[in-house]
Amino acid sequence: MFKHSQILFGFTRIVGYIMFSSFAVRILASPGANVTLPCALLSKDTVHFGSIGIRIKWTKVADDEALNEDVLLSMGFHKKTYGRFDNRVFMETEDPDSEDASITIIDVAPEDSGKYRCEIMNGMEDTVQDVTLEVQGYDGVVFPYSPNVGRYNLNFDAAVKACTDQDAVVASFDQLFEAWRGGLDWCNAGWLNDGTVQYPITKPREPCGGSNNRPGLRNYGQRDKQMSRYDVFCYASALEGDFYWLDQPNRLTFDEAVQACLDDEAEIAKVSHIYAAWKLNSYDRCDAGWLADGSVRYPISRPRKNCSPTEAAVRFVGFPDKNQQSFGVYCFKAQKTVSR
Repeated sequence: MFKHSQILFGFTRIVGYIMFSSFAVRILASPGANVTLPCALLSKDTVHFGSIGIRIKWTKVADDEALNEDVLLSMGFHKKTYGRFDNRVFMETEDPDSEDASITIIDVAPEDSGKYRCEIMNGMEDTVQDVTLEVQGYDGVVFPYSPNVGRYNLNFDAAVKACTDQDAVVASFDQLFEAWRGGLDWCNAGWLNDGTVQYPITKPREPCGGSNNRPGLRNYGQRDKQMSRYDVFCYASALEGDFYWLDQPNRLTFDEAVQACLDDEAEIAKVSHIYAAWKLNSYDRCDAGWLADGSVRYPISRPRKNCSPTEAAVRFVGFPDKNQQSFGVYCFKAQKTVSR
């Protein structure tokens, strides 16, 4: 259940015949854990949840209300979950007469961090309670990588260089395992630093090791480091600098994108930068932009229509003609070190 909680503040105010109650609670959790977000009626003298008209609504609250995410809606025995919370969120009690509106989120990941709002509405008493969930993030991020020549073109030495070129290293088994626990699902096999070739599957399906196999890491075992060709899983540490979208009046070619970042006293961002900003800092932007390897990608941490409707992901557009003036650019500005 939830690991640590701390009530930060609470207050109740009465306006006419309607009582609004508001609390803020802070919950800490580790990736992969199951956590309970508490919420309950404050008054035991009012109607029960099973009464007509009682409604419970949970929402993940964003700074921009237009980006709020519905989590769960409950009316008596009828319950519905939404989006990425479907099949991951459950009421703590199925008893409609209980005064407990708490929910459990299973297998939490860093992108689940944020403020959640519980609203209990019964016509006379409206209870609103805020819960802040902090999923302690990873020290780094694992990401799959293949070059512009296409899938399965890297021997082991080329895989090492590919990760190094992106300010990363070839991932270890433990790093890939933790990434899988955090939700990484990728059907292309890639090198790990021990010379094995593996890939992580959270949703078993026929093209990816079979639909009857359990979720897990699919392992091809040790491969010939010179002759075998696969993709690679890279590991990058947390950002030491700022990753950002550079506002420009016009779309850019690749060379123009590189120069635009230089003019802003930065460098064009690398693939490791966009993955670290997305996974560790929940960076979200629905604009496709050039990166240093000539690829075009964009990071979505809040799935929505026309961006990434079903999942949080770094979306890959491809390796387009570098002379196309079709995209913007993501830049990276490293932190300045102070010499002593």
